[in-house]
Amino acid sequence: GRKIMVERAMFGSAISIFLMALSTNVYQLLFFRILQAALTGTVAACIALVSSSSPSQKMGYSLGLMQTAIFTGTCIGPLLGGIIADSFGYRNSFRITSILLFIAGLLVFFLVKEDFRPLSKKEISSNNFWENLRIVFSSQQLINMIFVFFLVQFSVMIVNPVFALFIEETFTSIKSISSITGTMLALTGFTSAISSAYIGQISDKYGYKKLLIVTILGAGIFYLPQAFVSSISQLIVLRIFLGLFYGGILPIANTIITLSTSPNDRGKAFGVTTSATFLGNTLGPFAGGLIASTLGLKDIFIFTSILLVLTGIWISIMVERPKTMG
Repeated sequence: GRKIMVERAMFGSAISIFLMALSTNVYQLLFFRILQAALTGTVAACIALVSSSSPSQKMGYSLGLMQTAIFTGTCIGPLLGGIIADSFGYRNSFRITSILLFIAGLLVFFLVKEDFRPLSKKEISSNNFWENLRIVFSSQQLINMIFVFFLVQFSVMIVNPVFALFIEETFTSIKSISSITGTMLALTGFTSAISSAYIGQISDKYGYKKLLIVTILGAGIFYLPQAFVSSISQLIVLRIFLGLFYGGILPIANTIITLSTSPNDRGKAFGVTTSATFLGNTLGPFAGGLIASTLGLKDIFIFTSILLVLTGIWISIMVERPKTMG
């Protein structure tokens, strides 16, 4: 069932993060981090659960709300984490996080209902790892969307790790670089959180493929002028508009995945798209550092803009309009 996978991710994270608070050396901490990675997968599990429980005509809105919650947590989490660490110490920040995750797991256990039909013995016997991969990669639509997830996350992570260096180089008179950078990233996350639910809702009316193209092209367009800003106020405005477009990308992409797969295969599909996202998280900073060191910090915005615009064009050609799969 999908509900039990969410519970596994929540309780597994709670246990592994609590154990991190008890670490006495870096090797123990590394082991518990690896354990956390093995036990979690919260976002993919939650998306699979929400997509299986929502009517197809409200899928964009449901996944948009889900993405709003993710963006909101991404904005608020670092702020609260810093306050907790400064007030109570680093180890207690791990303990408090563990308690919050445990409470979240209990909320899922007691409040979330799932209408789940177990697989038959025949279906279970064929439900191995390689068979799952074969099912996912037998669909050209899924392959295209997995590539989209990778490219979008890769593009974002090209910029984010060197964003503070760009601000420091561009605005040499500013002293509080960390605060300005944090504010900029938080603004983008906040506007993304606002737009996720709204764009998810209107995508149910105006079409998922069409709005996916619009949001990706919009994000690409608003990355480009960031390379040429001459004031902080200009950068703030551009980051706000970037967030408004970026917030719609993931809920629409997740909706297309949902409507392009059968209910039994959605968990597999979201697992693979999560892997593609993590791959983008890994390779993006490397590419950003390489571009910044060879061409310059401004060029990372130009490169990212071009990549996102090309991704939007590629989607218009390769990705099909999704059909309801039940």
